[in-house]
Amino acid sequence: MDEDFEVAPESPFALLADDERRAWYAYMKVHLRLRYEMNRQLRTTGELSLPDYDVLVALISDERGTLSISDLATRIGWERSRASHHVRRMAARGLVGTEQSESDRRSTQVSLTARGRATLGNSSPGHVELVRAVFLDPLDERRRSELAESLERIYDALIEHGSLPRPVDHP
Repeated sequence: MDEDFEVAPESPFALLADDERRAWYAYMKVHLRLRYEMNRQLRTTGELSLPDYDVLVALISDERGTLSISDLATRIGWERSRASHHVRRMAARGLVGTEQSESDRRSTQVSLTARGRATLGNSSPGHVELVRAVFLDPLDERRRSELAESLERIYDALIEHGSLPRPVDHP
């Protein structure tokens, strides 16, 4: 699987060493294709898009099933305005509910509805099947453990050097 990548000298990727470029290209190929395949699978087997699924999983991961728009955006790595617009569309479909925060009238709380919970439950088996088939099964237990450790280190670096705060429930 060692691949040499020829890169034009004017390419920004020419600034990366060969091993850095290989790792980055491998990640980007997987990231872009995986998001496409997950979105396609969710759309063909249910009434969700991948962004819908991201929102519902974030909400169900909260013990109350409720997050402020800001906390939701932070958790899924979106800008607040994108989360707000997307939640509005999901609320119109009955997947989430919204209400003004009692403690901060400027903040909107997003909550999982019974319909959203059921839709997530119906969509999850096929989604998990795809994730296993294309992401987990190609790796043995040792490689999955190494991948998890590597991704956790990268996540910590994103928190340290990125612009979004660490979500409150993610240690």
